[in-house]
Amino acid sequence: MRRVTFTQYLVEQERKRKTVPAELRLLLEVIARACKAISHAVGKGELADVLGAAGTDNVQGEAQKKLDVISNEVLVEANSWGGSLAAMASEEMEEPYQIPNEYPKGRYLLLFDPLDGSSNIDVNVSIGTIFSILECPPDVTEPDESSFLQPGARQVAAGFAVYGPSTVMVLTVGHGTVGFTLDREVGTWVLTQPRIEIPVSTKEFAINTSNARNWPAPVRRYIDECVAGKDGPLGKDFNMRWVASMVADVYRILTRGGIFMYPADAKHKEGRLRLLYEANPMAFIVEQAGGAASTGTQRILDVQPGKLHQRIGVILGSSEEVRRVEGYYAQAG
Repeated sequence: MRRVTFTQYLVEQERKRKTVPAELRLLLEVIARACKAISHAVGKGELADVLGAAGTDNVQGEAQKKLDVISNEVLVEANSWGGSLAAMASEEMEEPYQIPNEYPKGRYLLLFDPLDGSSNIDVNVSIGTIFSILECPPDVTEPDESSFLQPGARQVAAGFAVYGPSTVMVLTVGHGTVGFTLDREVGTWVLTQPRIEIPVSTKEFAINTSNARNWPAPVRRYIDECVAGKDGPLGKDFNMRWVASMVADVYRILTRGGIFMYPADAKHKEGRLRLLYEANPMAFIVEQAGGAASTGTQRILDVQPGKLHQRIGVILGSSEEVRRVEGYYAQAG
């Protein structure tokens, strides 16, 4: 069986579809190399003194782990000098990062969550990196926050890496969703899932049930029906899965179907997840795999961002179940 590498896949996409120009390919290759470096640091764990708290807070006031800081630095340093980016923004930084003047600037904007699921770092549960790529608005030479405030439908590429028993990268450039596995012995990303498709229906749901008291009525109704099993209105037994790493939960859904829910609720009135760093790239990936992604009342990729670190409610996964939940929101008005 021919082993297709990450670079070969991107080159073939350019030849077949003309959608991955050389500048975008180089940017994706740099991100992939940075994810390899992060995977190596994650794999070292306590041996490299990368576990535990960093003693600092990020822009959202959340305590940072050492690996949060390391992963952010790896991505910033790797992408500063390549010439593909006009600017970048990170969940861990308050303002966009400007490319130093000594380096050339490119046409793309990069947004990333350097280490998703960091609460799981010290207990050795899967964590990951999420990224999103946009084109810089025309005639903008010094991108500021407003340059990044584009609906998710304008993404030219998005992906995430999962650092688990194997290191996997999921990617879309707008023509389906694919998966690569890192061959750790030779350091190469190999195409192992050439066409990821999410099953239309599911028997699994992922939600943090500790927030049940805060859920809106449509979410409570849906979860109650799932828990009711065969005797309930859905007529089938469901299992609940919740890793508390969005990358791990979404990868499971891409692999075998399911629905992931982190809705806006009485406690998190705007939502808990970040629109630009988490919701938009995951929604793009899921839709390209045949799934659906919604706030409950609106397609996520159609949401117009209002600020760089905006939060939003997220319901995504198997299309039949996402549409069902949307229907409950519509009925609730």
